[in-house]
Amino acid sequence: MDGDFRTTFVREPAALRHYPALVLNADYRPLSYYPLSLWPWQEAVKAAFLDRVSIVAEYDAVVRSPRTEIRIPSVVVLKEFVKPQKRVAFTRFNLFLRDEFCCQYCGAKGDLTFDHVVPRARGGVTSWENVVAACSPCNLHKGSKSLRQAGMSLRMPPRRPSAEDMQNIGRRFPPNYLHDSWLDFLYWDAELDA
Repeated sequence: MDGDFRTTFVREPAALRHYPALVLNADYRPLSYYPLSLWPWQEAVKAAFLDRVSIVAEYDAVVRSPRTEIRIPSVVVLKEFVKPQKRVAFTRFNLFLRDEFCCQYCGAKGDLTFDHVVPRARGGVTSWENVVAACSPCNLHKGSKSLRQAGMSLRMPPRRPSAEDMQNIGRRFPPNYLHDSWLDFLYWDAELDA
């Protein structure tokens, strides 16, 4: 192994963790947009070595072993199609994503919690159809009152989202980091401007 590479790696072991690979299904669409389907570079290299993926794009950085050198993959495509899930899990993240990360009462973004439209104290259940994203001030103002009693209204009625709904909403909220090699694969099916 190259001595200079080894000393750099030992001094900065986290340096090579900064090369995530975008994982595409066999149809060249991301496995998911929410969160974006990313693998650590080690998983991408392993999958390529095991012939489970094809490498579509690479970073300029390389990793070396005593016998080989490989450029770190930035985009990989699964060789076998994985059928997308139809059911969307009822999680806090998915609820916030459905509500586009804004309070469903006032539209505020930022520090969110969730609120039962029909309060649990009045028989409301925890479900897609009764829970919305809410900012703390709105949640406190509403408390265990009905919307009418609190003088509040919803921006959109809560509903169970489909997997396609979540994919479409997820595209509007890209992660903080997008490598240039990913852009063609993330937005290739977006409608073009006329």
